[in-house]
Amino acid sequence: MAPRTLQQKLAILSDAAKYDASCASSGTTRRDSPAGGIGSTEGMGICHAYTPDGRCISLLKILMTNFCIYDCAYCINRVSSTVDRARFTPDEVVTLTLEFYRRNMIEGLFLSSGIIRSPDDTMSQMVRIARTLRVNHGFRGYIHLKTIPDASADLVAQAGLFADRLSVNIELPQDASIRELAPEKRPETIRAAMADVRLSREAAKDRTHTGKRPPRFAPAGQSTQMIVGADGATDRDILRTSANLYSGYDLKRVYYSAFSPIPDASAALPLIKPPLMREHRLYQADWLMRFYGFEAEEIGAAHPSGNLDLAIDPKLAWALANRAQFPVDVARATRDMLLRVPGFGTKTVTRILAARRNGPVRYADLLRMGAIMSKARAFVTLPDWHPGALTDSAGLRARFAPQPEQLQLL
Repeated sequence: MAPRTLQQKLAILSDAAKYDASCASSGTTRRDSPAGGIGSTEGMGICHAYTPDGRCISLLKILMTNFCIYDCAYCINRVSSTVDRARFTPDEVVTLTLEFYRRNMIEGLFLSSGIIRSPDDTMSQMVRIARTLRVNHGFRGYIHLKTIPDASADLVAQAGLFADRLSVNIELPQDASIRELAPEKRPETIRAAMADVRLSREAAKDRTHTGKRPPRFAPAGQSTQMIVGADGATDRDILRTSANLYSGYDLKRVYYSAFSPIPDASAALPLIKPPLMREHRLYQADWLMRFYGFEAEEIGAAHPSGNLDLAIDPKLAWALANRAQFPVDVARATRDMLLRVPGFGTKTVTRILAARRNGPVRYADLLRMGAIMSKARAFVTLPDWHPGALTDSAGLRARFAPQPEQLQLL
């Protein structure tokens, strides 16, 4: 077979990278190149991802190769898969990154890879790419590297010196599932790699005895990704795992990737195909844990099955399952309780607390503050509004759930 062209490789390996969900570039240091070098962590380009602060970020998102020596049952690039294979050389990745940047098509690089020959061999090539971009070409754009858990700590330490963010995939929410579906991988090794990144980041914040600050290490932090739906874990199990990861490894984000069965998938996989809506609800629940003070257990307890309601958002589902705590008096409720009102966001709650110091907050005031009163009205009392029996009405959930649709036969 004739060698693949660079364009053919790009088509294969950019498509293969779509399964890597952790593709955001917020949180790093501000860098640009007016005084020399090339690239920037700021600015606009082709829209591939939006950061939490609203900036649109474009990244060249590719695999170095989709060859892999592992046989993870849930992965389309596993060794037993029949997908088309391709492999970039480190120099080809460097060239692509620089040429895409010069055409104002990207602002950085997101690089992952299958395991070729060994974890150390793969990780060393990824480090070489990042080092070449930074040192040889003065590239100051964003770099996110997916690190290999079994790679040596020294290689991961080198990666953190050149990358803005590192990530180690936790793979699946339950250790038993990893051992069953990815027998070459060990949950203990994955967590040890995440702990090493955390410790390296903490060490980079401490000044030496001379007062000199150590070299920066992955300033945008670390993230992880887990596949949901490849095993029988409930949403409550998934959120418990996420909560433990956030607290134990100082993660910036946990990314959720909905599993879709692959045509030649291993018979060991259960017949589970969650819709993308499940992935979306998990992101919403994750947001509640990080910014609204919710615990994984209480979100998961909203439904006896331990799974999130796909028809309504997790905050509303929790409120409906805990109606005894409502309606809340907007004039007296604490910040923590106001954050639990459906339709109230963090900015709205901040505005409510500020406005309360100047007098009563009324229904029209909440609308001006950005509250979604179509959701909130059943859960709050105001000087000019009381929900009456609405809060406890049997049909309240039906007011928010999408109406059934007649499916088309043709």
